[in-house]
Amino acid sequence: GTMVRKLLGNKMRKLDVIFISPGNSTGVYQDLSNSYTAIEPPTWALLLAQSCRAAGFEVGQIIDANAEKLSKEAVTKRVLDLNPRLICFVVYGQNVNAGTTSMAGALLLAEHIKKAGVETPISFVGSHVQSLPTHVLKNESSIDFVFTNEGVYALRNILALDAINPTDMSEIKGVAWRKEGTPVINRAEKIVPNSRMDEDLPGYAWDLLPYNENPLDLYRSPMWHAEYDEEKRSPYAAIQTSLGCMFKCSFCMINMINRNDEAPIGVAGNYNVMRHWSPEFIIKEFDKLYSMGVRTIKITDELFLLNKRYYVPLCNALKERGYGNDLRMWAYSRIDTVRNPETLSLLRDAGIRWLALGIESADKSVRLEVTKGKFEDVDIVKVVDQVHDADIQVMANYIFGLPGAGQESMRATLDLSKELCTLGWNGYAAMALPGSQLYKDAVDADITLPASYEGYSFHAYDTIPLRTKQLTAAEILKFRDEAFEEYHTHGPFLEKVREKYGSSAVENIKEMVKVKLKRKLLGD
Repeated sequence: GTMVRKLLGNKMRKLDVIFISPGNSTGVYQDLSNSYTAIEPPTWALLLAQSCRAAGFEVGQIIDANAEKLSKEAVTKRVLDLNPRLICFVVYGQNVNAGTTSMAGALLLAEHIKKAGVETPISFVGSHVQSLPTHVLKNESSIDFVFTNEGVYALRNILALDAINPTDMSEIKGVAWRKEGTPVINRAEKIVPNSRMDEDLPGYAWDLLPYNENPLDLYRSPMWHAEYDEEKRSPYAAIQTSLGCMFKCSFCMINMINRNDEAPIGVAGNYNVMRHWSPEFIIKEFDKLYSMGVRTIKITDELFLLNKRYYVPLCNALKERGYGNDLRMWAYSRIDTVRNPETLSLLRDAGIRWLALGIESADKSVRLEVTKGKFEDVDIVKVVDQVHDADIQVMANYIFGLPGAGQESMRATLDLSKELCTLGWNGYAAMALPGSQLYKDAVDADITLPASYEGYSFHAYDTIPLRTKQLTAAEILKFRDEAFEEYHTHGPFLEKVREKYGSSAVENIKEMVKVKLKRKLLGD
């Protein structure tokens, strides 16, 4: 088989795999999806496509249903035209914790492709199937098999087979499949080790993304990242310089990509591994994006500022190339890792204009309870002041209704957020996301969880946050929605936006606040 394919040359050679990035923004974001939500490049589809190409496989286009606004009929037609040996749905969220919500749109597409009589096996990779592999295979007949971690080596091993048979996968590590109809989780496959990152995950297949007139112009940043200016939202890219996180926060499931066991319910905190590409390798990806005209870039790393060995050389290289003046970048950090003015000034020179800080709660005991890992308690007001002094803006993240929180602690968190008065504000109701410790605890305690995939979205109609001992899910959700409005109509906040970005930015925010999310839980 393989020999014959090689002899036939590339002309005759069948496509080995296509990657599909599903879209489901209206179910998830309601009316916000029309113009306010970001459209992010599909990071893992780009990484897996490039990894397969590096191993000599033929990869077709990345079908990005979300960015291209494709109907299920249009996606199916493309799949039929391309006729690959394997279809791989890559299902992660727009933000790192939102993988489950993307499942709804992915399954609509997969079901439609199956109904059209496509016989190519359909595989899924992503945080939800990593968290609950057997549960998914029991309930979703359109999926033939799933990858139980990031899937890099399992995917290569499957594509190397002469025939891909989803009913006979006992030899393949790192997948879950159906043996005579019953879901089976195979032994785990290893994740790419730190020493092989540059070789086995060699960057991004940017050229396989759809675009309108210029590369990456179908993608757009969040409003705040573009300084509340519509023109600066696109072209837009997101890039990782590292994968995973060394901490074990109970509300988070991002470490599911590192899963190395066969448990029916995976818990991300058990797989806390962090891996980095070399700065020399990563700067080349920035060179590519820069040369394609991309200036608005998100650094998606869970903890960009954790390890100086990696971020200092990278920031120096960005600064030396003179990119820092043109780039609008943002990165995530914990509040206990940004206490050094020299670091902040280097970040600003490299083009980082925003830091997203996980403040989570004003209540120290609540913060220390959920962050599960060495977390120094810090003076939050001082940290935010230091960042502002370096001419870097803060996207502050807060979680309402974490375990141990009551009405007073939620109020204190909202009041703290108004005191900090950051130009970016994100408030979520705590959610038991599949893959997180909170989810497993909720299942064990028989607590009501969302009935649909979309219900796990913070913005969805049928969302159900996690109740606490003191608060019902409805009380938490009501507080969160009112907090969003209270903050974004807060006089000092709007004044600060006007000073920094002008009156049109303020008008944009006022328009955004008019979009009310409907909530089933609140009787809408």
